[in-house]
Amino acid sequence: MSTVRTFTTSRNHIAGIAVTELAEKFGTPVYVYDQQVIDQRIAELKAFDVVRYAQKACGNLAVLDRMRKQGVVVDAVSAGEIRRAMAAGYSLEPGKHEIVYTADIFDRDALELVVKHSLPVNCGSPDMISQLGERRPGADVTLRINPGFGHGHSQKTNTGGQQSKHGIWHTQIDECLRRADQTGVTVTGLHMHIGSGTDLEHLSEVCDAMERTAKEVGRTIKTISAGGGLPVPYKADETYVDLAKYFELWDATRTRLSEEFGHQVALEIEPGRFLTAESGFLIAEVRSVKQVGDNHFVLVDAGFNDLARPVMYGSYHPISVAAKNGDASEREQADVVVGGPLCESGDIFTQREGGYVDSRRLPMTRVGDFVVLENAGAYGFVMASNYNSKTRAAEVLIESGEAKLIRKRETFDDLVRGEVIPG
Repeated sequence: MSTVRTFTTSRNHIAGIAVTELAEKFGTPVYVYDQQVIDQRIAELKAFDVVRYAQKACGNLAVLDRMRKQGVVVDAVSAGEIRRAMAAGYSLEPGKHEIVYTADIFDRDALELVVKHSLPVNCGSPDMISQLGERRPGADVTLRINPGFGHGHSQKTNTGGQQSKHGIWHTQIDECLRRADQTGVTVTGLHMHIGSGTDLEHLSEVCDAMERTAKEVGRTIKTISAGGGLPVPYKADETYVDLAKYFELWDATRTRLSEEFGHQVALEIEPGRFLTAESGFLIAEVRSVKQVGDNHFVLVDAGFNDLARPVMYGSYHPISVAAKNGDASEREQADVVVGGPLCESGDIFTQREGGYVDSRRLPMTRVGDFVVLENAGAYGFVMASNYNSKTRAAEVLIESGEAKLIRKRETFDDLVRGEVIPG
C-alpha cells in the first residue's frame, strides 16, 4: 500500500459507475460503498491472527455479511450490535468468538444477551467482571485496559488517559483479578485502544504498555488485541501507517509474551475506520448557490443529519463535484462554503473544530450538479439522525461493477412509526 493518497476536486464515477447514474437511480442524498476498497483493506491486515471489525463504523448487514465471508469477525458494543451481527450470520458457537461484546458497562439488555448466548466479553470497567461473574460463574473475559495515555484526531476520539471514560485504569489490575477470583472468572485476554486516527509513534507505545500489563495478569493470557485507531488519509498531507512496521512491533510483543507464558498468544487487531472509511461516498444534489457577503455558499440536500462528523469534530472530508452535464474538471474553480438544508447554522460541511466556517477550492457548481463527500464510509450513516424530521438516506454497495441497494430510503411512515398521540 502506498503511504500517500491523492485527492481530486472533480469526480465523474464511483467504482466505474457514473455519479449521475447513481443519483438518478437511487435518489439523493445517498451513501455509496465500494466493496473492492473494503476487500483491499482486509487483505492488508492478513498478517494478524484475527481481524475483528468494529462494526460501529459502518454496520449495514450487507457490509457485515461480506466481512464475515472473508473471515473477519466482529466487535459489538451494544445489544443492538450483537443482534445485528447475528442477523448478518455470525456464529454463536462457543470457542469461535465470532462476536465479542466490548463496552464500559452492561446495560440490562446486553447482559441478558451475553448470558443467554455465552458470548465472550471485553470488560471496560471492574464492575462488569462482578456483574458477569454473578450471572455466569467461571466465564472467561478480556480486559480493556486504559494505559494512562491516549491520542486521536480529535479530543473526542481520544480513548486513553484520565479524561477518557474508556477502559480499566492501568493501576486497577489487582482489583480486577480479585473480582475475577470471587466468581471463578478467568482473564484470558487483554485489549488496548488509545484513540481513533492516531499515529505509529503513539500506537507503538501501546505495545510496551500491553507487555507490562500482560505480565502482571500472568499466563492465563491467551490473546492480546492491538485495538483499532489505524488512520486513513483525509487530506493530501496525511499518510497511512506503515502496516508492516506496525505488525512487526506487535508480533515482537506477542512473541515475547508467548515465550514468557509457555504457550502461543494470539494477536488480534480491531479496525473500524480503516476497513470502511475510504469505501464510502455521500452523494448530494446542489439545490442552491448564493452569495452571502464574502462567502459563496453551495447548499446541498444532505446535512449533518446525514454526515455528522464535521459538526461534531470539525472533521475534514475530501469533497468533489460531479457535473450534471459535462465535466466539472473543465470549470473555473472558486472558494466555496458547502452547507446543508437544516435549520441550523452549524449545518456546514466545510468547517473546522470549534464551529469555524472554512471554504474549499472547488469547481464552480450549478443547481442540479452533485457534491460528493468522500471518505464517508466510517461514522457516516451510522451516526445519521432524523433531526428536522429528515428521513435517513439510502445505502448502496457497488460490487463487481453492479450497484446494489442495501438499505431503502426511509419514508415518513418510518419516521413516525413509534410515535403515539394518547387519547
